[in-house]
Amino acid sequence: MEEIANKAHVLVLPYPIQGHINPMVQFSKRLASRGVKVTLITTDYVSKNMPKESGSVKIESIPHDDSPPQDLDKALEWFFALISKNLGAIVEKLSNLEYPVKVLVFDSVVTWAIDLAHQLGLKGAAFFTQSCSLSAIYYHMDPEKSTKVPFDGCVVTLPSLPFLEKEDLPTFIYDNDLYPSLTKLIFSQNINFKKADWLFFNTFDVLEKEVVDWLRAQYPIKTIGPTIPSMYLDKRLKEDNEYGLSLLNPNGETCMKWLDSREIGSVVYVSFGSLASLGEQQMKELAWGLMTSNCYFLWVVRTSEENKLPNEFMSKLSGKGLILNWCPQLDVLAHQSVGCFFTHCGWNSTLEALCLGVPMVAMPQWSDQPTNAKFISDVWQTGIRVKAREDGVVNRDEIASSIREVMEEENGVMFKDNAIKWKQLAKEAVDEVGSSDKNIEEFLSNL
Repeated sequence: MEEIANKAHVLVLPYPIQGHINPMVQFSKRLASRGVKVTLITTDYVSKNMPKESGSVKIESIPHDDSPPQDLDKALEWFFALISKNLGAIVEKLSNLEYPVKVLVFDSVVTWAIDLAHQLGLKGAAFFTQSCSLSAIYYHMDPEKSTKVPFDGCVVTLPSLPFLEKEDLPTFIYDNDLYPSLTKLIFSQNINFKKADWLFFNTFDVLEKEVVDWLRAQYPIKTIGPTIPSMYLDKRLKEDNEYGLSLLNPNGETCMKWLDSREIGSVVYVSFGSLASLGEQQMKELAWGLMTSNCYFLWVVRTSEENKLPNEFMSKLSGKGLILNWCPQLDVLAHQSVGCFFTHCGWNSTLEALCLGVPMVAMPQWSDQPTNAKFISDVWQTGIRVKAREDGVVNRDEIASSIREVMEEENGVMFKDNAIKWKQLAKEAVDEVGSSDKNIEEFLSNL
């Protein structure tokens, strides 16, 4: 990769949770590989779990006396106060004649960052850690818009998107009274379309072609993904084989040793991420569904969730299943024994499965997950979506039969073929002269 002639310094500001930091760190590595100086701004709370440098990306940690509040509104206020108080001094400290600070790349949910950037004479680039399609849905269905899209509970038709039923929409569209603060935050991202100098999306052109083309005709959007370590894609960034941040402790050795002893494509990997919490009844149904599928399974169950597992289930595990509190997801998905990913369909997890060519069983819970599941099953056709009962619980028979469909039946062959196709297209997007690669190059040339 050629270094750009005009040296510049880019500041990157993620919201301090793992699912937002990791994609922005990976994007930062791509920028730094081209000779740009990149500094990631974060809090002491996060930086203690990161190396002082992540590849050639510098870490600027802001000290603070108190821990981040658990309440969302208070956490947002705390983060805003911390950044607004310190950003000016950071820019002044990091600027020099050789590498002048030119732009702030900020997490799309911290919409106030664009005003801070402009006040400091910087350009501002919003980084969306969700899909382009989801952003388009929020754009069209913003409750603040004077012309609202009618939703009668049947089918929603939006420009550039497939037909969407209620079960395909993000939960904030129809259940906004349940999470008022989060709903307000999610829709606030739309201000970036008016104010930001660039809009970056963690996706790639052909993955969401129609909606990307629609947005690109109106706004300065750039697809720059998928943002997973280069080792799993184009292998152009030396030593980029991990995200560089884990707020949880992976049980790497245990799970890899267990996987090594299993046959190719024989294991179902089950994970619902770092935030999702299943109800006790759903945990019970999932446990017995996995057991009756007659497939080997590796199930990540966080410590806080372990008490929901049935006692008799644990005693029957034997060599059939392995339960761990956490594990290195990319390494697991890349392992030849894994034939299926049973997932909640968070955007990062969805991209990882696509990039590693692993078919999915989708069991979305909330937020963007139902929309991602719609694309997995109906658009990309890389997996199946389980059907829930009227009470929202997916029963054990549905779980077991869905797993068998992906692992053993004819449809499973199609899912695998499609997954491999998307894996290749993802690699091409970030490889030299690929769509995402060219978008990053264009952004830097404008600095």
